[in-house]
Amino acid sequence: MVVTGKLPAVKKFKGSELKKSTRAVPKLRIFHFWFLLEAFVGWLWQGKEPSGDCQVRGRELGLFAIYDGHLGDSVPAYLQKHLFSNILKEEDFWTDPNRSIAKAYERTDHAILSHNPDLGRGGSTAVTAILIDGRRLWVANVGDSRGVLSRMGQAIQMTVDHEPNTERGSIEDRGGFVSNMPGDVARVNGQLAVSRAFGDKNLKTHLRSDPDIRSAEIDAETELLILASDGLWKVMSNQESVDIAKKIKDPQKAAKQLAAEALNRESKDDISCIVVRF
Repeated sequence: MVVTGKLPAVKKFKGSELKKSTRAVPKLRIFHFWFLLEAFVGWLWQGKEPSGDCQVRGRELGLFAIYDGHLGDSVPAYLQKHLFSNILKEEDFWTDPNRSIAKAYERTDHAILSHNPDLGRGGSTAVTAILIDGRRLWVANVGDSRGVLSRMGQAIQMTVDHEPNTERGSIEDRGGFVSNMPGDVARVNGQLAVSRAFGDKNLKTHLRSDPDIRSAEIDAETELLILASDGLWKVMSNQESVDIAKKIKDPQKAAKQLAAEALNRESKDDISCIVVRF
């Protein structure tokens, strides 16, 4: 088992409340920090301390995620506790991370839906990042939380925004419809603003939970990774976020500045942000 400690109760932070987890991995020189306003950030927990890095079979792993929930907190909390564990339990993880991540996402969603009525009724988006030996990065997502990599100052989107209008065909093939009301975003059956999510039992026949997955080599030209919920991306472009973060060497200050800038731009949604500097 990778998760060896008991998962503490998840807390939500508002306004200026701040909890930080900054840790250096001497061998890999990876620094990470997370900042959030009214949303969940998922981590692998070891012992009693939150950590984004660990060793498995003598290999270094960096594990980072954001889970942005709706209709309650139960699904993000479940993902925080189980998703990375399920990924690492896959027999082929070390030889085929892509396939293992996809299978674990599917297995985790099935567990959520079959668990109990209260858990399955809520839902969550997810963006996960797994760094193997400091050299290979795997980013997966379901929903509209996004991962952006900076290479030589250029923003590279590592995820796909799963929005109802862009996946209308899949939704309609499953018997659903996409509403476009004036002054509102497109929604599945007039309810959900994403076309893929964990949970959402009442809409699941029209939704997907399979992730888009992308990998990248981490080299000397790779500077940082930003994971954030849609509360950031609704008011900030990928390149703007990179331009802000790359000027700030301290990932704690970079994540906080990104969230503060989103608030200054009057973001109306929950804001969660992780900055990983390589």
